[in-house]
Amino acid sequence: MSDKNDDQVTEKILNAAKKNPKGMSDKDIAAAVPGLSSAELVTAINKLLQQGLFDLYNQGGSLIYRLKNQASKQAIKGADNEEKVVYNLIEEAGNKGIWIRDIRIRSNLANTQLTKVLKSLESKKVIKAVKCVNASKKKVYMLFNLEPDRSISGGAWYQDQDFESEFVDILNRQCLRFLQQRADKIKNNSRGPIVGRTQSYATAAEVQKYITDLGISKVKLEVEDVITILNTLVYDGKAESSVYPDGNKVYRAIESLISPPGLVQVPCGVCPLIHKCCSTGLITPQDCKYMSEWLEQ
Repeated sequence: MSDKNDDQVTEKILNAAKKNPKGMSDKDIAAAVPGLSSAELVTAINKLLQQGLFDLYNQGGSLIYRLKNQASKQAIKGADNEEKVVYNLIEEAGNKGIWIRDIRIRSNLANTQLTKVLKSLESKKVIKAVKCVNASKKKVYMLFNLEPDRSISGGAWYQDQDFESEFVDILNRQCLRFLQQRADKIKNNSRGPIVGRTQSYATAAEVQKYITDLGISKVKLEVEDVITILNTLVYDGKAESSVYPDGNKVYRAIESLISPPGLVQVPCGVCPLIHKCCSTGLITPQDCKYMSEWLEQ
């Protein structure tokens, strides 16, 4: 590409990024600048990364490019050295944030001095403090414009650190309803029971589209969120999963022969942090308020 064409490509990518503040995937960028070869696209993206215009994140196994907040850069430009050091540490932590203790250790700032710097950056709306869903007393700091990682916010199942059990229950029922409707449509299939059984399966993406079209969720549900719900139906004996030859995992409704297993009757069955729960540490069954509330029912 010529320098002129190169500038036009980067301008188109930047304009597309401004319209997508939550970030863009490689496919989104390719759609914004059609007609480019893969090599030309990579060159343009790398140039923007080198210029410090994009932040790069890993979301669900895919790379996401997000336009950096230039206002934050301007706000920190004339700041003193302590603020710049703290800002750089927080920026480096990305959307998983950094604990105040780690900032103190890495910056070598005294408690009173660090507290003053953090308050100054917060007042300028350059950074923000976010409570961890797995430890309500623990706060992490990240750049003001970032959306917290699911390990911090708890994802779609949490609102202000509270587990949305009613929301999960509604999704559970609607996912099952979709699978049952799919199964009912292919009953007595004229092409035979084997074909009918195959057609009764649905992918998680199909279920996600159904839930999205219903409009019952105030938050955007990712396919992995729907997979979590579908897995609870499998554990509950209301659905079964299989894998197509192309590697896609699919689900279909079945008649439940036994009572639901204990795992899906307790909060742990739908908790996205269950893999981090153990007898010691930040997340323990002994300190789980959702378990306590369930036991009191």
